[in-house]
Amino acid sequence: MATKKLWGGRFSGKVDPIMEKFNNSLVFDRRMWAVDLAGSMAYAKAICLAGIISEAERDELLSGLLKVKAEWAEDTFVVKDGDEDIHTANERRLTEIIGPTGGKLHTGRSRNDQVATDVRLYLREETRRLQSLLVELLHTMTSLAREHLPLLMAGFTHLQPAQPIRFSHWVMSHAAALLRDLQRLVDQEQRINVLPLGSGALAGHAFGIDREFLRQELGFAGVSLNSLDAVCDRDFIAEFLSWAALTTVHLSQVAEDLIIYNYTKQVGLSDAYSTGSSLMPQKKNPDALELLRGKAGRALGAATGFLATLKGLPRSYNKDLQEDKEPLFDTIDTMVAVLQITTGVFATLTPNKEALAAQLVPEMLATDLAEYLVRKGVPFRETHHISGAAVKLAEERGVPLSSLTAGDLQALHPCFGEDVAEEVWSYEKSVERKNAPGGTAMASVRAQIDAVESYVTAL
Repeated sequence: MATKKLWGGRFSGKVDPIMEKFNNSLVFDRRMWAVDLAGSMAYAKAICLAGIISEAERDELLSGLLKVKAEWAEDTFVVKDGDEDIHTANERRLTEIIGPTGGKLHTGRSRNDQVATDVRLYLREETRRLQSLLVELLHTMTSLAREHLPLLMAGFTHLQPAQPIRFSHWVMSHAAALLRDLQRLVDQEQRINVLPLGSGALAGHAFGIDREFLRQELGFAGVSLNSLDAVCDRDFIAEFLSWAALTTVHLSQVAEDLIIYNYTKQVGLSDAYSTGSSLMPQKKNPDALELLRGKAGRALGAATGFLATLKGLPRSYNKDLQEDKEPLFDTIDTMVAVLQITTGVFATLTPNKEALAAQLVPEMLATDLAEYLVRKGVPFRETHHISGAAVKLAEERGVPLSSLTAGDLQALHPCFGEDVAEEVWSYEKSVERKNAPGGTAMASVRAQIDAVESYVTAL
């Protein structure tokens, strides 16, 4: 026997089978079965408090909902024709189990406020899981940075050798971006954690439902301000998708750096995050990193596409909003995967001290040469030109910048002293001079590590 549509009383004709399939969302929203049942249990209690059903009917509903929950948990729930979505499937099965009382559960409730509640409950759980994964990733990165605090490497701008930095400073540069991502995700929860249930289809609830009771029962931090807005508000999804897009951009940048450093042998990737070639046996490809880089495009597409879906909608609920779940669920799955993979990459990453040192070249100390004269009282704009002239002289001679003698440099400016070689041509001294907060000196990097660890530990 075909399942009756929740909305079928007004219709006499049959739905086109193609439309039936086109309208069906159970294939992807079934993952919300647990939160849908949690919302229904809270609602059964609330309509009892409002005098809509008796306590006996409430207990019958709760007992039946627990049986439906057990079937989902044990993977014995049977989907039937007519189950359009997780909400209708659960209500249909509830009525099969307990009979006509099941039909009282939906009193005063619309699928509009029901689905809005379910998605918020589901996303609240998932954002908390993603917060934990980001915390784990940041702990892994700070541990790597702390382990290799003394290690030096070349810092680049425009992919050109720029100045010497610490390897740990490079690690923390990416940790700083991911810390902002974590902070944004934590901040989003206050906008996700708002109760829409009790808004009805759009105009509000007609039976005096206690929304504060529902808020407490479902663990929400607040109650939606306006029923019309509550049933169509998907800002929290758009914000989450935008967060994911930016976070994957940051992870893509991590991946790009590591692809370059792996190619130049400055770091070694674990076999666990690499693959070989089907033709060339010598290849060890950084596939995990390339996939991390590629996933950014997927997340960007989901965020942009969903905003395009929202942009032309009139007020209140429209079926277009069913298109929120596939990009949301796919993005959640993607973020869970990419954060775990990135954590694994950093946990098994091996910096190559010799290869990192080989990238350090004296020309990276040209700024230090200019700063030497600044300490002698020469204006920086003048010292910049003098240092540039020294670089040109070394290039013309075909020798490293550090091979210029004190006499060579004194010919460019009399303030160069005999101590210039000792003061300037040291990568260690160069990085240790960058000791202001945020810099690459060891104490500065250690403070960065401590700050990140302090934040994530306090969550």
